[in-house]
Amino acid sequence: MSGDQIMDAPALRSDVAAQARRTATSRPLRVAAIGMGWWSDVLADAVVRSGKLEIAACFSRSEGKRGAFAEKYRCRAASSYQEILADPDIEAIINTTPNDVHLETTRAAADAGKHVFLDKPIANTVAEARAITEACRKAGVVLALGYQRRRESQFRWIKRQIDEGALGKLVNAEANISRDRLGKVDLSSWRYTAEGMPGGVMLQIGIHYADVLDYLMGPIRAVSGSFVRLVLPGDNPDVASMILEHENGALSTLNASYASASEFYLMNIYGKDATVYYDRHTGMRMLRRGSDAAMQIPFSPNDTFVEELEDFAKAVRGEGTPEVGGEYATRSLAVVRAGVLSARQGRRVEVAEVLASDGRPAEGKAPAARRATRTRR
Repeated sequence: MSGDQIMDAPALRSDVAAQARRTATSRPLRVAAIGMGWWSDVLADAVVRSGKLEIAACFSRSEGKRGAFAEKYRCRAASSYQEILADPDIEAIINTTPNDVHLETTRAAADAGKHVFLDKPIANTVAEARAITEACRKAGVVLALGYQRRRESQFRWIKRQIDEGALGKLVNAEANISRDRLGKVDLSSWRYTAEGMPGGVMLQIGIHYADVLDYLMGPIRAVSGSFVRLVLPGDNPDVASMILEHENGALSTLNASYASASEFYLMNIYGKDATVYYDRHTGMRMLRRGSDAAMQIPFSPNDTFVEELEDFAKAVRGEGTPEVGGEYATRSLAVVRAGVLSARQGRRVEVAEVLASDGRPAEGKAPAARRATRTRR
């Protein structure tokens, strides 16, 4: 063998390391799903569509639910969460457990060196949200939050128009996110109780459009809220409204409802030079200053669930950071918490006030062993 064909040892090690990195980034991210329910299946279906992640195992306290999930997604049904955390082949956790056990389950994952994809909201209190964020930061693992609505193609298009100055100075926005839950409420489910989902419909689905408004209009500074229960049984608001004051001076209104006759989504963004209108039934239109007719703007639906999971997988592989991480998700939670406090006390509430004071742990929580794997949806 000639001298120029001989690779020196450092170069060989470098080549081997580079090949190992390429192999690691090309193989699917091996994940485990915890908290079996409707939403765990939504995300698992997206994992299958993606092909860039692989469900290796699952766990729920319900043997029947974890068995059914394992059969459907051809993964291993673990006998305990600890079994999943001890498995070195599992790289990350998709966590769809109830809000009040997000801290417990995520901290355990972080301590075991597992990255975490966590469904919104990050927690029920700011204190727990910060503890989740810090646990993942300290452990050096990726934390990503599931805020898929902001990824919808119509909102990405609007964001580009705003960034390019097409709308001019932003002045106002109005949003509505509504679903019909009449006759569909299970009062034994944590998500329909004031303890399990404080803020009711606004924390459950309204937070998505609060996020979109923050994404498009800019950070939210203060909130005035009103929350009521009008149609559904139980102790939690099924209709909620918030007036949002953005840091740039613009105002937004956000309405969320579980008591409407049908599913409906609306997002209108008003600028000094142009306005963009979007709703579920008529699509998206743009009206420019000086024009009498709005232009129809075509757009194609995109797979937001696949996008957010692949974004997470890339971050785990060292290719960037998640679009929504713990710090932003904590502030997003604080916006809704400010609305809840405003409705309770009948006053305008600054988000900074909630960030500074919100976080008293809920009293009367069930022991951890009983709560850690309840069904999310």
